[in-house]
Amino acid sequence: MVLLGTVTLCCAIVAGTLALLEPVVGPPPERQVADRGSIETTALEPVRVIGAPFVPNVNPRQR
Repeated sequence: MVLLGTVTLCCAIVAGTLALLEPVVGPPPERQVADRGSIETTALEPVRVIGAPFVPNVNPRQR
């Protein structure tokens, strides 16, 4: 419990210090997100399937 309290107190001190210094240092830079373009389905290569296709067993009594 002492260790948990110590870690919580240290984290609170660090977070409080950063919150107080934010007006001096300035806000963090904005995150840039990459453009999400569509994927062309014609550019994909066909996939080779080996073996029988998977068919789910919807009737558990039938094997």
